[in-house]
Amino acid sequence: MAEQNISEAKKHLIFKLDNNEFGIDINKITTIIEKDMNITRVPKLPAFLKGVINLRGEIIPVVSLRSRFGLAEDAYDEDTRIIIIKLDEFSAGIIVDSVAEVIELNEETTENIANITGEHSLDYITGVGKVNERIITLLNLEKLVSLEEG
Repeated sequence: MAEQNISEAKKHLIFKLDNNEFGIDINKITTIIEKDMNITRVPKLPAFLKGVINLRGEIIPVVSLRSRFGLAEDAYDEDTRIIIIKLDEFSAGIIVDSVAEVIELNEETTENIANITGEHSLDYITGVGKVNERIITLLNLEKLVSLEEG
């Protein structure tokens, strides 16, 4: 049997935020819910942490990516979603403008970010995916949901 030299593709969920496309590893997503769920505000939390939700008996902190990235908060609409992610034994929700699609990215279509400037902190970025003419920013979920201001 001939040895395959094709890098393994990873599936990523693509979502939109402020007309930009971002991707996260689909294996870290447990569910996607509509934004109409009630978020309970918890005092003295960082502004990007909008509060907590009760999802099937589990209390889950919810992060606004707009606030986390220093973008203006938009009014939520019918496209707004909360993506529930699981990191080790910790679950969190991230509020996004809309969910677009699932795509596969591999080493040939992905570049690591080592030297880039822009308004988003590099701590949150693991790389950039290229799909046709589209550029998709790949995010570091652990850094996004940490309580450290960034």
